[in-house]
Amino acid sequence: MAKSSTGLAAADLEAKTNEELEKELAKSKEALFNMRFQSATGQLETNHRIPQVKRDIARILTILRERELGIREVPAAK
Repeated sequence: MAKSSTGLAAADLEAKTNEELEKELAKSKEALFNMRFQSATGQLETNHRIPQVKRDIARILTILRERELGIREVPAAK
């Protein structure tokens, strides 16, 4: 499977629980907000990271939605 440079591969995300995914989602959204703010002020040096973080957020939301619909199973708690 494809892996982004942020380290969030779909296979890695599938193995996480919903709570872990929610934490990862919040962290990614915060990172995106900070990058957008830096971009607006001209301080962002790595513009290519914004689309990568957006894709990571979409991956997380997709997995959460599929679990909600019963398409994917939630892994057993560790």
